[in-house]
Amino acid sequence: MTHKNVDFHVPVLARVEGEGAMHVKVADGEVTDIRLEIYEPPRFFEAFLRGRHFSEPVDITARICGICPVAYQMSAVHAMERLAGVNVGGSLRELRRLLYCGEWIESHVLHIGFLHAPDFLGYHSGIAIAADHPEMVERVLQLKKTGNDVVELLGGRPIHPVNVRNGGFYRAPARTELETLLRPLEEAREICVDLIRWTAGFDFPDLSQDYEFVSLRHPAEYPFNEGRIVSNKGLDIDVSEFESQSQEFHVAHSTSLHSRLSERGWYHVGPLARYANNFDRLPATIRDLAGEVGLGPVVTNPFKSIVVRGLETLYAIDEARRIIAHYTPPPAPFVDVPATAGVGWAATEAPRGLLYHRYETDADGLVLTAQIVPPTAQNQPTIESDLRQFVTANLDLELDELELRCEQTIRNYDPCISCSTHFLKLTVDES
Repeated sequence: MTHKNVDFHVPVLARVEGEGAMHVKVADGEVTDIRLEIYEPPRFFEAFLRGRHFSEPVDITARICGICPVAYQMSAVHAMERLAGVNVGGSLRELRRLLYCGEWIESHVLHIGFLHAPDFLGYHSGIAIAADHPEMVERVLQLKKTGNDVVELLGGRPIHPVNVRNGGFYRAPARTELETLLRPLEEAREICVDLIRWTAGFDFPDLSQDYEFVSLRHPAEYPFNEGRIVSNKGLDIDVSEFESQSQEFHVAHSTSLHSRLSERGWYHVGPLARYANNFDRLPATIRDLAGEVGLGPVVTNPFKSIVVRGLETLYAIDEARRIIAHYTPPPAPFVDVPATAGVGWAATEAPRGLLYHRYETDADGLVLTAQIVPPTAQNQPTIESDLRQFVTANLDLELDELELRCEQTIRNYDPCISCSTHFLKLTVDES
């Protein structure tokens, strides 16, 4: 039966990071209102970074998120180093990539196994899956632990690492320490391949859009920390141009900013965007596995993002093994980054997508202004567009099933709502 009139509100979204709701309204068979409502209180990180020493944002911004603190640390240090004209290379650069590998592994696997897979398998939680699939859940936990162990060894602890600083690290690991990760990573690779094949067998709802995929692109690598900002529709800019091309704006139903590209509209960041813009940067073994499980070089069904996250996890595992195998400890754990008056920008690839930081400092190294654009805020208009299209095409579903699938549509993005609500000022004009 097709529902000509639908009006439902989900007051609390489950299996997302942070507090959000959803409202869907259909009148006479037409979608009249779609809202991803984010009501988590703003946390004002950009405001209280003002006046802090330029060495502090690396630790302060990490507290924006307990799942992807490395992403905030990497964007912060790269912005400060760009401001000071310092380039960090060699083993220190490789260690940063290794740290990001750990975060991608633990974050992607958490989402795949416990936040997203329940939608496809008909369970209300990841814990409930364990009753019928205990071996898979145990292996997912082992895989996540491997990512945590990488972050802990390099960062000092698995959540909110304390070993990262401008110019590198407070302490660089010995080769023997990193080598303790090799066997767990080898086991993780086998688990990850099985996980990819398992998720590829899920029943995927039919949804596809003509997305503008935006991500970093590096000349030679699948991107973590460096590169130009590109899209599959011709965008190709330096990171310093991002704010001139991307506009943030308020909507009344969200405490998070939304984003759009100037004269281009909404866009999509995250695994699907990285994958589409950098498929040729993946090793042949991973490209072959993608083909084996039915994925081409571009994936436009957001429900299949769970498989792409698995492929990115496999890339992070292989990249971590490569870095460790070739690691030579640096002569010093960091290079000096002097206090400099100026403006510095950086964008890195958080598990959920492009994360942009911009800082202005004075000659004493005190922060004058800060701008942070997280991936979930950028994806909000895209998520609402997905919801609109999905509801329009599936009004024949029973209402309970339609509501569940709408929640799943949001969870495709692994939205980190807490990350998105840190901005400086909210003004709502209700006139």
